[in-house]
Amino acid sequence: MQRSWRQDSDKLTFIACLPPSSPLTSNTTITPKQDDAPSRMIGDINLFLVDDDDDDETKPNTSTPKSVLGEIELMIAVKSQHRKGHGRASLLAFMHYILTNTAAILQEYSKNRAAILRYLRVKISKDNVKSIALFESVGFERTSAEANYFGEVELRLQVQGKEDIVLSDLEKVKGWDGKPFVVGYREV
Repeated sequence: MQRSWRQDSDKLTFIACLPPSSPLTSNTTITPKQDDAPSRMIGDINLFLVDDDDDDETKPNTSTPKSVLGEIELMIAVKSQHRKGHGRASLLAFMHYILTNTAAILQEYSKNRAAILRYLRVKISKDNVKSIALFESVGFERTSAEANYFGEVELRLQVQGKEDIVLSDLEKVKGWDGKPFVVGYREV
C-alpha cells in the first residue's frame, strides 16, 4: 500500500507532524526518525487527481490539454492536536506546494500530455462546520447551499490559469506568515 501511494501518479500525500521544538529558519534541518518519528505524526493531507468528466476525451492524443480536477482530504487524527492550527498550517503549505508545482504534478499524472488543473475541491460532512470554515477561509466556495445525498458539502477553489493569483490570495489569508521555505533533511 505504501509503495502504491508513493508510485501512483494520481496521489500526493504529505504527513503532518508536530513542528520542531526550535523555531524554524531557513537553516533548519529536519532530522529523520527524530523530527518525523511516528510519535510526532499527527495526520495527513492528500491530493487525488481525476480526469474531468466534462472534458472531451474523444481526441486523447490531440494537443488539447487534458482537464484535471484535484480533491483534497485533510485529517488531523490526534484529537489532542485539534484546534491548534495544525490543519490550517498543513492546508496552506500543501496548497502552496500544489500551486507552485502544478506543471510537474500534472505532467506526471497525464503521462506528459498537456493538462490543466481546473479546480481543487473538498467534500466535508455538513456537520463539520469548523472544517468547512477552514476551507472557506482560504478561498474555497460552496457549490450548493444544501448538502448532497451523503450529507456532504462540496467546496471548490478555481485555479485554472490563475495559479499565481490564487498564490497571492493565499498570502493574504489570516494566519499566513509568509511563503513556506524548504528546510534541509539530514540523512541518517
